[in-house]
Order: sequence, then C-alpha cells, then structure tokens
Amino acid sequence: MTVAFYSGRRRRAAAALGAVSAGLLVLSACDKPTPLVTVTVGTESVHAEATCYNDGEAIKESEVQKCLTQGTPTKIDFALDDKVRIGVDPEIAENGWTLLFGAQPVEQEPYKKTYRTIPGNAFFSSQTGEPTTKADVNIMETNGTKVIGIYRFQFEKSS
Repeated sequence: MTVAFYSGRRRRAAAALGAVSAGLLVLSACDKPTPLVTVTVGTESVHAEATCYNDGEAIKESEVQKCLTQGTPTKIDFALDDKVRIGVDPEIAENGWTLLFGAQPVEQEPYKKTYRTIPGNAFFSSQTGEPTTKADVNIMETNGTKVIGIYRFQFEKSS
C-alpha cells in the first residue's frame, strides 16, 4: 500500500489557498450596507437603514411614494418637551437630506449637515392643529432633484 506524503510546505500552501478562497466566497455574498440615520432622545437612540436605497443611485420616481409607506418604521417615543436629535452619516449630509412628515416635506431646501436638534412638540400636531399621539417621519436623502434614499421612523408621544 502506497501512501502519498506531502511536504509541510505544500500542506500550508493548500490550507492558505483554501482560506483565501473561503474568505472571497464570504465577502462576495455581503451587500454594501446602506448609510444610517440615528434618532436620539435623552439617552435612548434608534438607528435605521434605508427602506429604499439603490446603492447611491437615484430611486425611480414611480417608486418614491411606495417607499414612503412600505415596511415597518423604526419606533421611538418621547415627551413633548424632549429634544429630538437627528444624525445622519456624512455620505447622506454630503448629498443633502429633507425631513418629511408623512409624505410632506417640512423644508424647502435640503439640509447639508450631519446633525440637528428639533423640539419634540414640533412632531405632534396635525395639519388641522389637533394634537396627535403618533407621527410618521421620513428622512429623504436627495442629490439635486433625485431621491437617493428614504429612512422611515414613527415617533410616539409618551406621557
């Protein structure tokens, strides 16, 4: 009976080649993560990835309205007198981002900084002036007139 013996050098080379191949296989299965938006109230923070994102390219206009309502928004609750801090990744700030209540933009121009603070009571009044207990808030990443990403949150009023 003949047994093939390999030198230590060949075994190490084969093991290294196998490890490199396995690493490349694992990395090829990974998607590039989307940028994050973080909402902080007091000591509580929540993070959200985009509900719609096309690797930094524009989302089709026909899909934007659906993106504003699809999926489960990230929830956080706070009182009217709390300060809501919204932070975005630098990549989002570079493009610009707009705050929306539901599907309605709150601002005329995209914001270009990574951080802002808004009083909690700004989120809990309806268009008719009636107080509300929940608010659907979307952050829309834009580049000029193109929508790049949409991040969804639901703010709830705590007592």
